Amino acid sequence: QVQLVESGGGLVQAGGSLRLSCAASGSRFSVNAMNWYRQPPGKQRELVAGITRSGRTNYADSVKGRFTISRDNVRNTVYLQMNSLKPEDTGVYYCNVETIVTGYWGQGTQVTVSS
Repeated sequence: QVQLVESGGGLVQAGGSLRLSCAASGSRFSVNAMNWYRQPPGKQRELVAGITRSGRTNYADSVKGRFTISRDNVRNTVYLQMNSLKPEDTGVYYCNVETIVTGYWGQGTQVTVSS
């Protein structure tokens, strides 16, 4: 059973920064893509950023230039550095990891950006 432990959410003022972490453990298979999604209040879950095992990244247009995703393959940990945060970045942020078999979700961490 794969476990994902997320940390780093919280309350921050607009223009501030937060760093999210997600550590995956217990997988029998290699962790391939690692992603961050978010669900704003009253809206659907959306992809924020993703990173492949080789380090190729992709970002939602709304966060390009402000957020940076990275990973540590030894620790099976993915990070999301969020700078210049805006109130519209508010939401529950979920870690998602993919193996050759299936994908797994973290429990979510709340990010609130005040104006």
